[in-house]
Amino acid sequence: MTRAPAAAGPSRFTPSPLEPLPHQLLAALAQHRMATTSQLHLLLRPDASRQTISRPLNRLRGRSLLDHVVLPNSNRTRAWYLTPEGARLTRDWPGLRGRPPYPITSATAASMKTPHTLTTLRAHLTFAADARRRGDEHGPLDWTPEVAHPLSDRERVIADAVLHYTLDDGRQRRKLRAFIEIDRTTMSSERLAAKLIDYARLWSHHPPAANRRHGPRTEAGPLWQRWYPLYPRILFILTGASPQRLTRRIEDLQDMTAQHPHVSALAREVPLGAATLDDLEAHSPSAPVWIPLAGSPEPRPWHTLHP
Repeated sequence: MTRAPAAAGPSRFTPSPLEPLPHQLLAALAQHRMATTSQLHLLLRPDASRQTISRPLNRLRGRSLLDHVVLPNSNRTRAWYLTPEGARLTRDWPGLRGRPPYPITSATAASMKTPHTLTTLRAHLTFAADARRRGDEHGPLDWTPEVAHPLSDRERVIADAVLHYTLDDGRQRRKLRAFIEIDRTTMSSERLAAKLIDYARLWSHHPPAANRRHGPRTEAGPLWQRWYPLYPRILFILTGASPQRLTRRIEDLQDMTAQHPHVSALAREVPLGAATLDDLEAHSPSAPVWIPLAGSPEPRPWHTLHP
């Protein structure tokens, strides 16, 4: 598909100033569950002053649509979240349809979810900033945290986030998707690597074919095709330890890919990669910082990973 190059100027995917900022703030918190003032600033209005974000946040808090906790040892950094009333208000908005409401009912509950939630959003911000710089299409709602995929009545594969991203060089558009796994080094390396088995099971899982009394029996396609035209690539983003320890954890992911037959089969069809959050923030996701989990170990940009 071809089209004329876009005109030069500010990124056409920066949120329009005609869209109400309070609406965007509520939608972002409904999508991401929690965010600091600085994170909302970078996500929604990176070129505006910090007060552009803080003023409407405080007004929304005055209307009891959101609240905040103060992060410990952070120079009074505020982490914002929707109240039950804010969750009720946003649950039927078009951009959030299908996203279950997720009200946080107390400051204690908010504090328990803060580290993982804010780290996941840190990772998203690197992709959002890269998209603005490159002129690609990737907005605040193109990163969906905590997406569950059922394998059976009792089993689910839950991605820390699902990324939707459209590369756009002015001549051609390429739509990419990725399952994102955030590793804060809070679990053993073996448990982290075992997540690849879950994704391999989702990749190969076919739902039971319906029983039919008449006509030929048709075989259902893979379950994941209910949601994606192609199986998303799998990206591990690691943080919370020394570079040497994170390197060893990436090596364990590579070992699982090589040794487990189902994961090896997945790796022959689906791009798999790992990078540190420090590298994403220091360079960008489109820099050669991603270590392939199979094949050549040469680092590369995330969108050039291949089976």
